[in-house]
Amino acid sequence: MGISGRIKTIGITYNLKKKGALLDEHEEYDEAETIEAIKKEFGKLGFKVLLFEQDAGLPARILRNRPDFVFNIAEGIGSSRGRESQVPCVLESMGIPYSGSDPVVLGITLDKYYTNLFLRSRGVPVPGMFLISDDREAEALGRIFNGRKRYIVKPRWEGSSKGIFLRSVVKEHKDLRKRAAEIFDRYRQPALAEEFLEGDEITAGVLGNDAPRVLGMMKIAPTDVPKKDFLYSIETKREWKKKVRYEGESGIPAKTRRDIEKCAVKAYNALELRDVSRIDFRLDGRGRPKIIDINPLPGLSPAYSDLPILYRLKGGTYSGLVKLILRESFKRHRFQCGF
Repeated sequence: MGISGRIKTIGITYNLKKKGALLDEHEEYDEAETIEAIKKEFGKLGFKVLLFEQDAGLPARILRNRPDFVFNIAEGIGSSRGRESQVPCVLESMGIPYSGSDPVVLGITLDKYYTNLFLRSRGVPVPGMFLISDDREAEALGRIFNGRKRYIVKPRWEGSSKGIFLRSVVKEHKDLRKRAAEIFDRYRQPALAEEFLEGDEITAGVLGNDAPRVLGMMKIAPTDVPKKDFLYSIETKREWKKKVRYEGESGIPAKTRRDIEKCAVKAYNALELRDVSRIDFRLDGRGRPKIIDINPLPGLSPAYSDLPILYRLKGGTYSGLVKLILRESFKRHRFQCGF
């Protein structure tokens, strides 16, 4: 590290999407263009930038070219629920400071069941949820279907809409059993049946540490289906230019904005998230926001990631967003920050 905590060299740890990946295998990983965009922003701030793609040789490469600080956006290798913690654990073992949340938080938030239980215990509104560990548990859930209630069946520990398809919303027990069986087979993990909320989908960015604040929020509105049937599925995300319309804060009622801000900051503090996160909400039938996902490693593609889009809708720039995140992390580590 530079003298008196002055950072000169920043490393970026990441996973790169590969051609030929199966279905949604690399859905969480980044495009090369995203890595280059972040590298360019750090270069504009005067830092030397080193790139570290995660693989088995990552620790050795970091030891050979030790950076002063690491900007971590690596999602991890494999399919375990602890994979997002892999790179932060390596960095902590080497005593290298890094951006973002720590391994414990990353492990909890990737596990959607534990996240739901934890937030509920802290008084944060979340949808109803049932754990389905095997066929027997799926069979026993026939009792949850009554009236017009629907559920979304999803993997327990995936992100970036992995395992969430248009067919994932079910209103009959037989369909729930089918979807759960698909998850057992394809993702080798338990499934969840989460109450499907029919109101607007809204995502909010939260920034900071000592006094976190909401950076902005946006509504994700469908262009081809009624709002009550909309699902931000993997098919929808891949065709986002045709399937969705992103609306800024002016399209969200003032009371809903206040409720989301309060709820987002409460969840952020309860989970002890660090530097930045994106928190996804869905409104229930009475217009009340409930948290459906926590994203401590929010996507940073300047083209299609939700956090940069919502920040631009509020009048910000991609450069400004990257700078804000880096500044918050530097402040947390008590590094000199001249930008």
